[in-house]
Amino acid sequence: MLELLKKGNKSSGIAALGNAGLAVAKGIAAAISGSGAMFATTIHSIADATNQGFVFFGSALAEKEPTEKFPAGFGRVVNLFVLVAVVVISIMAYETIIKGWHFIQNPSEATHLWLNIGILTLSIMVDGYILWKAMKEIAEESRTEASGFSVIPEAFRHLQYASPPTRLVFYEDIVATSGAFLALISILLAHFTGFLLLDGIGTMLIGILLIGIALKIGYDNTIGLIGVAAPAKIENRIAELILDEPQVVDISEMKVIQVGRQYHVDSYIELTEGLSLEKADDIKIKVQNKILKDPDIDDVTLGILESDDKKSWEERKPSN
Repeated sequence: MLELLKKGNKSSGIAALGNAGLAVAKGIAAAISGSGAMFATTIHSIADATNQGFVFFGSALAEKEPTEKFPAGFGRVVNLFVLVAVVVISIMAYETIIKGWHFIQNPSEATHLWLNIGILTLSIMVDGYILWKAMKEIAEESRTEASGFSVIPEAFRHLQYASPPTRLVFYEDIVATSGAFLALISILLAHFTGFLLLDGIGTMLIGILLIGIALKIGYDNTIGLIGVAAPAKIENRIAELILDEPQVVDISEMKVIQVGRQYHVDSYIELTEGLSLEKADDIKIKVQNKILKDPDIDDVTLGILESDDKKSWEERKPSN
């Protein structure tokens, strides 16, 4: 089990620990000060810590080798864990909105201003660090060469190539960082303007942000669980591996399906004329093995055809 945990998604593991610590600190501050916005961001941190803990264990279990009973492996398990996380986020969002509405109907001034400011500033720093780590992991998983602040735009551009756990951490910590900032602004404005409704409004806005992120994560992981066409970048990468073999002259057709984190390749390739059946079969096996060396590829099914002297394969253009 320990070996499997070592293979778990790093971003979700770090995020779970960081948010657990933040949840404790925020909870104490919320109880002492009575701030609705602080309560909302406490609930958010509890939700994040729970989700990311679930997803970390799910990502570790997904690395388990196929067994006789489960020959297809456990790759889709991580999507199921992420969907459980979505349910948790939705419940927490509902509770946050209800709490915010209560504070709007019964506004009251929060106490211990500087305690709230200190905890929320710490939250922005910790969640910001976790978000930065998730961005770096997106760059790593998408095989993008980025360093320094260029990691930020590259993370947004290549988010679709990241694993489900990394995407979840990325989405959640964007909301966590912006939610903590929103709570800080709400508390400051409510204190210095005397407009106490702002505390409740800020609380409700954080709940709405949680609903938005639950819908987005739920959609992404549902289609990942069902199976979706691979992005153009992945398909082109596989095509390049196939066409790199000298005796392969064309790709008649190719389907690359993403299920969970892994890709499944089904293709017909055209070989040069005059090859014996034995030689053609050797080439097919060689190409299959070459593709399977890619850690993101789960299985490859290739059919072989003799060249028809017509070019069929064209590089796909990325949609974004």
